This record gives sequence, C-alpha cells and structure tokens, in this order.
Amino acid sequence: MKIDYKETTSDLISRINIHDTYGKNDIDQWMLDTLDLKEGLKILDMACGSGKQCASFYSTLNGNCEIVGGDVSQELLEKAKQLSAEKGYEIDFVTLDFNKRFDFDDNTFDLISCCFAIYYSEDIPFTIREMHRVLKPGGRLFTTGPMPQNKLEFYEIIQEATNKTIPPMPGSSRYDSEILDAIKDTFDQVKVKIFENPLTFPSAKPFLEYTRASLSEDRRLWGDFFTEKESFVDVMEKITIVAEKRIEKDGKIVMTKVVGGFVATK
Repeated sequence: MKIDYKETTSDLISRINIHDTYGKNDIDQWMLDTLDLKEGLKILDMACGSGKQCASFYSTLNGNCEIVGGDVSQELLEKAKQLSAEKGYEIDFVTLDFNKRFDFDDNTFDLISCCFAIYYSEDIPFTIREMHRVLKPGGRLFTTGPMPQNKLEFYEIIQEATNKTIPPMPGSSRYDSEILDAIKDTFDQVKVKIFENPLTFPSAKPFLEYTRASLSEDRRLWGDFFTEKESFVDVMEKITIVAEKRIEKDGKIVMTKVVGGFVATK
C-alpha cells in the first residue's frame, strides 16, 4: 500500500517537544528498559528522523557501540548529523528507504529499531524480511507504533468539531494487526510491550499546537476533511472552539498516548 506521506522536520520536533513537556511518562526510558542494551552492539535505527533515538542509544552505551541511522528525508538527516556533531557522538547517518532492498550485507546488525515509522512501508512483509535479513542470528528487531486505543480524546474532539468520520490512520489501523502478523510470520519470537503516556494540557493552546502539527503532518491522509469550501484554517477554528469548551468545563484536556513495542528475535 503506497502512502503519500513525508514527515516534516518542524511538525516532528513540535510533537516531540509537546510529548516531553506535557507527558507524564518517559517513552525514551521505557524503550531503554525494554531493550536492556549491552555495550558492543551494532545498531541500525531505521527512519531515524532527527536522530533522537540514535543519540539515546549512543549515550546509554557510553559510545561503546556502532550505530547507523538511516532515513529517506535529507532534511531530517541533516538535523540528525547536526545533533550528533554537537554532542560529539560518532554516529553514521545514511540515506535509507525501507521500501527498497537495504544496502547492507546479511547478518550485519545486533539490533534494528524502527520507531513510529514502519506503518508507512508500501510493502510490510518485504520491509520486515529485509530487517530480518540484515540482523545477525539472535539479533532483535524493535518497533514502536500507535495502538487502536491511542489518543482517543484527540479524535473525539476533532469528530465533535467537524461532525465527520475519522479516516483510518496508517499507524493505529495497521500496527497491531497487519504489521504484528507479518513480524510473527518472519521472526522466531515476538513479545508485545505496552506504553501509556497521559498528556495533560492545562490550556487549549498546547493541545491546538499538537493538533495543528498532527493534522499538517497527516493532511494528505485525512481525505475530505480539507476541501476548497472548508480549508485547514476553517477546520482548526472549529477544533479550537471545542477544545476551549473542554478546558472551560474540565480545566484540562488529557490525551493518552498508547504505544505498542514489538520485540522480535531472529
């Protein structure tokens, strides 16, 4: 399934900052606890974005590791290289499209991570087979993605504001079904871990910032939400009214992120 989507740097960073500021739980620490990393690993971080996960791995392992970060976006790769250089981390960033055969030999990596991206693959079984191919025997694949229960409050507010049906999102509609099934079909062992993170917004403003970044990011995925008669600005104005009413009524908006972590062993 081809998905017409590309993450923008500004939207990605905006959402990450909001998670960090208003979230109760630390997903980065949860990832590290789940993986229990050991020094000496050779790691591939696929769809590495601006390099946050690569930096987290490198810091945790005190630089005693070999990390490759790959992404199809040159803009995000430049951000990742800049972050790595500022911290003095030795991380190799390369262009990598997970819809094509990976430019790595068989049995190369001890760990492959792919956080909040695998559901944009055009051919899930192909991408997962390539991950399996370049992992060493006993190596692990770690993916994260939204579960069907993810940020229900977010979608409730949008639906109330627009009176339109929320279209299936590539993540929550595919992750714990099509993607999990493909991983189980390819790997010897698969474990499912769940992370929940309530984001508490004390005012409408940060919620609207998150909404604006999310809708802008996924705009091409929302079908007829945006038309010539009802633009992006029009939709945001309607959402603003509903969000402000929620704040007036409840004093806050609580939006819970529900993330699945799939740990597969070759």
